[in-house]
Amino acid sequence: MKRYPAVAATLVVGLAGIGLLLAGMKDASHWLVGAYALLVAAWQAASMIRSLVRRQFGLDVLAVTAITATVLVGDPWAGLIVVLMLTGGEALEDYANARAHREISALLERAPRRARRWVRDGEFVEIPVSELQVSDLVMVRPGEVVPVDGLLEGDSVWFDESSITGESLPVEHVAGDEVLSGSVCQQRVALVRATVPARESQYQKIIDLVQAAAESKSPIVRLADRYAVPFTLVSLVIAGLGWWGSGDPVRFAQVLVVATPCPLLIAAPVAFLAGMSRAASSGVIVKSGGVMETLARVRTVAVDKTGTITHGQPVVDVVEPVDGVEPDELLRLAAAVETYSTHVLARSIVQAARELKIDIPAATGVEEQTAAGLSAQIEGRHTAVGNANHVYRVTGQQVVDRSVSAGHIAIHVGTQDAYLGRILLTDQIRRNAAATLQALHKLGVESIVMLTGDAAPTARHVADEIGVDDVRAGLLPADKVAEVVKLPLRPVAMVGDGVNDAPVLAAADVGIAMGAKGATAASESADVVIMLDDLSRVATSVAISQRTVRVALESIWLGIAISVALMGVAVWGLIPAIVGAALQEVVDLAAILMALRAVRPGRIERRLVADLRVNSARQAVRGGPLAPVQ
Repeated sequence: MKRYPAVAATLVVGLAGIGLLLAGMKDASHWLVGAYALLVAAWQAASMIRSLVRRQFGLDVLAVTAITATVLVGDPWAGLIVVLMLTGGEALEDYANARAHREISALLERAPRRARRWVRDGEFVEIPVSELQVSDLVMVRPGEVVPVDGLLEGDSVWFDESSITGESLPVEHVAGDEVLSGSVCQQRVALVRATVPARESQYQKIIDLVQAAAESKSPIVRLADRYAVPFTLVSLVIAGLGWWGSGDPVRFAQVLVVATPCPLLIAAPVAFLAGMSRAASSGVIVKSGGVMETLARVRTVAVDKTGTITHGQPVVDVVEPVDGVEPDELLRLAAAVETYSTHVLARSIVQAARELKIDIPAATGVEEQTAAGLSAQIEGRHTAVGNANHVYRVTGQQVVDRSVSAGHIAIHVGTQDAYLGRILLTDQIRRNAAATLQALHKLGVESIVMLTGDAAPTARHVADEIGVDDVRAGLLPADKVAEVVKLPLRPVAMVGDGVNDAPVLAAADVGIAMGAKGATAASESADVVIMLDDLSRVATSVAISQRTVRVALESIWLGIAISVALMGVAVWGLIPAIVGAALQEVVDLAAILMALRAVRPGRIERRLVADLRVNSARQAVRGGPLAPVQ
């Protein structure tokens, strides 16, 4: 009663009216109910006039007219039911919104507010999460949410990462693994060493974006108002024809009570909240319903290459030893030297050796020459790793510097005794990249364009691998903005990551930031933020948006169609006003239930996800890193 006083007042008046009827006081009952209905109509009319002054024509005129007409023709109880619909609409919408908003609400409610930080001698003190800083050691008990991004210390622990990655199965992490905030600790206590302050953690970023998205409004919610004028005119014309044809003003009221507009007012907002909620549960934050509407109509998708189509980190792709040298031996010696370098290529070689569980020997006398390579003593042999000239200069061994395929870089390895071979590294294409682009085409995207700062041969090589329609290479950030503006098929969605993509994400009709982790500028400029390092979520976000818009429009048209059908029956006097008012409540419920379908995936989306999984698996089977060539 405190939350919805108008509903409570309506119910009290209704019960009082029934009591008067039972007491034999019919006239008093009608006066009470009629007066209250007219009072609500006047209050609603005042609100309607204020809206008209702001040049906002809504659907309230139908409700006001219906209430007034039913009272004037002597059927105040039908008017009271319409009043109940109006006053109860807020409560009904709140319930539907809570149902549609459940994923977002659950995410916000699970946000950790306290954390246990190590102080000294095994003692942990509980503090607000906001006070956590880099290098703090945090204890997370089983069933608790990890409060900050960090590295796991101590024993291996299983984590439920479903709220972050969407992965339903628990994931085991060992000491040194990165643990994301928002994960739920399983089975045993976990010790996590914070790598960022709490405010910069993955989960906090998700919460901030979700809160901003939840507060947004959608243009398609206002789209219902576009139907307000024609629907109102049609309703009044049908009601007028009923009155004129029958000569009975009651017929006018009977038609209008089935033309009340709640489905148009509630269905679209509910559908969009449901769609945004489901997107959030899939790791995709859509910042507004308007963005979702535009995303559903996208005809061109522009993509960055590095970090978007590719992983953005070099990996060992091929190990090419000379005859008589084993691939593992070549990688073993290279890793031994590269262990002492901080270069990104060096880290990739060391990481590859560790993944293959190769025993890396110790190196001594390590010397590094900038932009050339390193040399060291390994097991009594003077060994050099780097470009061809460096290896020749250090070892005296002739290096056959063969051509390298586009998108690769060669690291040569040699000793004082012989040239041993080379290791090819590449920024590997995501295994689901081709499948994602195919899915986008199936969803109606007509053109996929790659915008990259890389050289044309490298860009073309990647584009040919995954099926990009158009490649524009050698672009600076400002050039990317200019290219997006020129694209003819609109709306245009731009997918990118990192600070350098922030301008073009802001310039596109829809900016999609890949992996908000570590890409604050990109996520702030973007309209859609994919919180996972998963390119396929781009196609998923388009599919969710298309279904949401479709469900919203279907719900609007369902309300209109049923109302028009009921008006067509009521014009012949076949539906008494009080029955029509009750039927309209059924129409409201049907429209809301129709809108709530957006909280579940549709047939097209389920098939899309299945195809993505199959095609990504096929791509993975074709080959991976560390393919030795003898």
